[in-house]
Amino acid sequence: MREGYEGTGPGAITPDGCAVEFYSRLAVGSEPDIIEAAVPAGARVLELGCGVGRVTHPLVERGFTVTAVDESAEMLERVRGARTIRGTIEGLDLGEKFDVVMLASFLVHTGDLEVRRGMLRTCAAHVAADGCVLVQREGADYHTKVPRERVDPHGYTVRIVSAEPVGDGVNSVRAEYEFPDATWTQTFLARPLTAEQFEEALAEAGLEVAEYLTEDRTWVRAVPAARRTPSAPAA
Repeated sequence: MREGYEGTGPGAITPDGCAVEFYSRLAVGSEPDIIEAAVPAGARVLELGCGVGRVTHPLVERGFTVTAVDESAEMLERVRGARTIRGTIEGLDLGEKFDVVMLASFLVHTGDLEVRRGMLRTCAAHVAADGCVLVQREGADYHTKVPRERVDPHGYTVRIVSAEPVGDGVNSVRAEYEFPDATWTQTFLARPLTAEQFEEALAEAGLEVAEYLTEDRTWVRAVPAARRTPSAPAA
């Protein structure tokens, strides 16, 4: 297990504390709709940190060609209909360009600065000159409105139990996922980022915000810094 990360519950647990079985049960949310509305139909998508394919599968069903990357073999075993590649995001070098590169699941908030920089460099290296990078970032109160819980209509409960500072601007976050027949926990390190810090991180990798895609500004469309167009102003 990676230092600072822990997971408990039935089934395989990945090095960052993710429970494969939990993510296999997790319902699809609004992500496919947000992505589909932001990119060209039939685009070639590089999905970084695909997990079990919760978002991959709806994108494939909607006609996108997806290359799905994850470091967990157990996660990738659940992915269907996409080309799969096992490896770390920050170490990826496919020698290819994609219409869309996607970094979801709040991965941009990883506690390790060098890993974050590597992830964003990977995004910039793999996006086509006229393509875009879609990034999912935390909501404004993610680390402050705790504890909190959400009861999903599909019958499970997600709790953020705590977010405790551990130094260098990083919090240790503990989450619980409860189903009627099983409970999983995950502890992970996350670095809160203001909008300004987030945009500075993008700029360091040669990217900039073209637009915030959602009202809560958690989904962002970024482009190579040299070509942001007036039709997609930064919010």
